[in-house]
Amino acid sequence: MRALGRVLRSGGSRLGLVPTMGALHEGHLSLIRAARAKSDAFAVSIFVNPTQFGPGEDFARYPRDLEKDCALLEREGVDLVFAPSVEEMYPPGDVTWVEVEGLSNRLCGKSRPGHFRGVTTVVSKLFHIMEPDSAFFGQKDAAQVAIIRRMVRDLRMPVTIEVCPIVRELDGLALSSRNAYLTAEERKSALVLNRSLKRAAKMFESGTRESAALIEGAKQEFASEPAARLDYFEIVDPDTLEPVADIAQPALVAVAAFLGKARLIDNVVLEP
Repeated sequence: MRALGRVLRSGGSRLGLVPTMGALHEGHLSLIRAARAKSDAFAVSIFVNPTQFGPGEDFARYPRDLEKDCALLEREGVDLVFAPSVEEMYPPGDVTWVEVEGLSNRLCGKSRPGHFRGVTTVVSKLFHIMEPDSAFFGQKDAAQVAIIRRMVRDLRMPVTIEVCPIVRELDGLALSSRNAYLTAEERKSALVLNRSLKRAAKMFESGTRESAALIEGAKQEFASEPAARLDYFEIVDPDTLEPVADIAQPALVAVAAFLGKARLIDNVVLEP
């Protein structure tokens, strides 16, 4: 992989990377198309990373179809696919971690302890192995983006982090590989995530700036959707992920909820 990456970067060419866990959908393809537009050559990694899953989570049943994913990537003109084994990424006796302290315990990090430590460790490994000039991530994983940006800054990694917009179904549901877990009824109930964000955004547009009021309004949407179990609905600084009491600067409004076997996330950025 290192040798091939260096060939692709030869002559001053810029190499882009789209890190994924496979089960590719249109959201991933939007990242791939952005990488194509901004890179001379680009690669996609496919690796279901065990260290970002906690006990009892869905690592074993996470959707995997490498053959289908590779066929899709070939049609998209991807130059290189890196699909390592767990043993290659975590050799026996591996004890080294990369952790962004403070940020990693916020939002999803509160309800999934160790999750972001697993993310930053594997992304750090991918960056070291593939040596991309830029890496492409989706806005849906806004907390992950903030944490990876801080890691790149703190460790002086020579990688530009590019963030692409959330891709949604026509009814507003954010695309996610975990949407495959949803039954037809759960799929309808899952729309409450987007509705809660829209309600907060509408209140904001009407002049409400207090986070507590916006959060309370959003939670009323969940009160009318008993099939959805709210994990969190928070309003935070997009860079530090610290809670914001009153919105005077751009703020990240983030939500996570359980629907059956699926845990889904979504977000929107409010700008005064």
